Amino acid sequence: MYTITLQDAPAEIPDHAKQEAEQRFRRTLERVLGGPDAVLAAYRAWQTTEDTAEDEMSPEAMELAKRWINAAGRARNDAFQSLGETEAWFEVRVER
Repeated sequence: MYTITLQDAPAEIPDHAKQEAEQRFRRTLERVLGGPDAVLAAYRAWQTTEDTAEDEMSPEAMELAKRWINAAGRARNDAFQSLGETEAWFEVRVER
């Protein structure tokens, strides 16, 4: 499947708060996109957009990538509600 880890979080944020933020990020992604498989499909489509010209992608892949961008932004906002403003970010890693 995939893992989500909070990167570059301030040292003063306790580990349990980081784990809760990671869980909120995951829950929001899965709720907005429709489950773990849909998260993977959207994430992969978004990754593809970084290496492929827009006119070379199918409309479905472009729509999935856009859904990823929207869902990830929403998930980030949800996850950081209790952490406050920070430069931290979430890494999504697909397990092969």
